Amino acid sequence: MAQRIVVVGGGQLGLEFAHRITKKLHPGEAQVTVVDPRSNMTYQSFLPEAAAGSIEPRHAVIPLRRVLRRCRIVGGTVTRISHADRTVSVQPLIGPPRELPYDQLVVCPGGITRTAPVPGLAEEAVGFQSIGEAIWLRNRVLERLDVAAATTDHATRDRALTFVFVGGGYAGVEAVAELEDMARDAIRYYPELTLAQMRWVLVEMADRIMPEVDLDLARYTARELGMRGLDVRLSCQLESCVDGHVVLSDGTEFECDTIVWTAGLKPSPMLRDTDLPLDDRGRVVCNARLQVVEDGLPLPGVWSAGDSAAVPDLTSPDPTALCGPTAQHAVRQARTLARNVLATLRGGVPVEYRHAYVGSVASLGLHKGVAQVYGVKVRGWPAWFMHRSYHMTRIPTLNRKVHVIADWTLALLLSRETVALGELHEPRQRFERAATGQRTS
Repeated sequence: MAQRIVVVGGGQLGLEFAHRITKKLHPGEAQVTVVDPRSNMTYQSFLPEAAAGSIEPRHAVIPLRRVLRRCRIVGGTVTRISHADRTVSVQPLIGPPRELPYDQLVVCPGGITRTAPVPGLAEEAVGFQSIGEAIWLRNRVLERLDVAAATTDHATRDRALTFVFVGGGYAGVEAVAELEDMARDAIRYYPELTLAQMRWVLVEMADRIMPEVDLDLARYTARELGMRGLDVRLSCQLESCVDGHVVLSDGTEFECDTIVWTAGLKPSPMLRDTDLPLDDRGRVVCNARLQVVEDGLPLPGVWSAGDSAAVPDLTSPDPTALCGPTAQHAVRQARTLARNVLATLRGGVPVEYRHAYVGSVASLGLHKGVAQVYGVKVRGWPAWFMHRSYHMTRIPTLNRKVHVIADWTLALLLSRETVALGELHEPRQRFERAATGQRTS
């Protein structure tokens, strides 16, 4: 009888695992089911470039059904996992809930944005974890340029041209750098505005940005951003942003229309509705073989990895160290996971996951970047080229690789599009106004 493998989460790790194991399964050996409310996987590393218009947003997402043709795709939200009954409860996008029985369960729901109890944050800020947020942010920045150019009120203009990013990790630095670079390019077409009128603020509570690289490279990045006019605030926190009135812990206050929160991830809250063992941060407890463990013993048929799993880092001298929530670990854990689940199905022995951190690459706008790979530090254009080359090898499917290369090639020959399509977010607004007799222009 075919084994039933259920994968909770269709992100980078879930897609990579399902794709790899289905290529190696014998006919009739197992049926793989992937559960996720979205029908595509977002390649997170391309969100800054998608927001800046360097690549088409749709080229940063990979359709699950196209890649995982040998899998069943269930569009819905996992509401409960009961390992005692070996069932996964799913609420489909539409219709009654359903139960999915399993023999092997892979739990990789990914993480969600980690927020803080800042007054006004939920009402005023936007995250930077999905392609929808990236598109919204691109449109928002360009729309604010239109607002600033049309008004004669200095306060309104200053507010529209102020952009605050909270979080100085790779996500925050790349996002603010790419979008500032796009706005710098766009403002040439606004004779009413000048570069000096734009205000870009990066707020980081630590005393440095980019903890993923050495301190000297982080300082170089901060200096480069400062030379471009960005205001990098270290050892500083966002205390309030009610109605767009930003208050920082260093006493600074100003008005702002655009606040972006990129201050890290936390495990999926779905894990609380399971009978799986969790650590004090809400992550699934695993051993180095990526098996879920309870009281030091592996639970049969349950595996986990990725952002919501506490996986020991065997390459660290610290015996308590865990693998970080990075795409680098996700891809490699998926390979080990596929190998181990397949070995278990065939009576073999799973292997331990072991991967030393290679390094990091980051884009700081067109032709600008930083990189630290195998201890080698690179700056400027070479680092930007390394960033693109690395991610080209990592984005899944030949289809997406070709599309992204085409986007980059055309960008070398043609100017960047700087058009705001804000109506995408409220497509029925114009029709509703017409239907109710309101003016539409």
